[in-house]
Amino acid sequence: MMLKGKTAIVYGAGGAIGRAVATAFAVEGAKVYLAGRTPETLEEAASEIRALGGKAETARVDALDREAVEEHIAQVEAETGRIDISFNAIWIRGDLQGTPLLEMSEEDFTAPVLAGVKTHFLTASAAGRYMAKRGSGVILTLSASSGTLPGRDRRFHRMGGFSVACSAIESLTRSLAGELGPEGVRVLCLRSDAIPETWGGPSSDVRKYMTDGTALNRLPTLAQIADAAVFAASGRSAAMTGAVLNLTCGSIMD
Repeated sequence: MMLKGKTAIVYGAGGAIGRAVATAFAVEGAKVYLAGRTPETLEEAASEIRALGGKAETARVDALDREAVEEHIAQVEAETGRIDISFNAIWIRGDLQGTPLLEMSEEDFTAPVLAGVKTHFLTASAAGRYMAKRGSGVILTLSASSGTLPGRDRRFHRMGGFSVACSAIESLTRSLAGELGPEGVRVLCLRSDAIPETWGGPSSDVRKYMTDGTALNRLPTLAQIADAAVFAASGRSAAMTGAVLNLTCGSIMD
């Protein structure tokens, strides 16, 4: 098991990505603490993990509330004596895409940026303080391909503030990695393209356009994102920090 004996906190664990990653962490031996704002979906995820033989606990945590984040992480550390992995997968208003920037309201443009930067800063900095004391730990952030799209796709997609949020999260990842590296803490970002399993039903034309834009002629799956998260959190990626794991199936090449 790649994460045997580790303690992991997953924010947004009731959502599709958070749930998949939390399950993968547990299957690989970590005890996972599922944090989110909807107790019902968190408990569903925890029940699935336990049915697979994993260990999971849940807590209602608003990852945009500093006090709530700090209180929860202190409770986890007091119970386990360690915070090994922190992963943030909370939703940052991807639903606000689709409107041209010149027609978008200030509120709709800034919502993803403010939410994405704030939540990643709060959860990562809280975890980083505990990890630095122990001299080890891995912080995982989450962005998307929208922050690095070529001109063709920026003409096609109207991403509003979502692409700005993703770029900011990746920049924050690098800054944290630089500051926390000497303390033994690694910081990595997972950058995915659109995941069909999470879609609300885009048109077949949009699906074809996005698939045709990848080198592998397919889009990533939840399982593939989860597998990459396990690798990033494990000792097998011990030489990596400040990096963005490109999980776009080749829609982005950098």
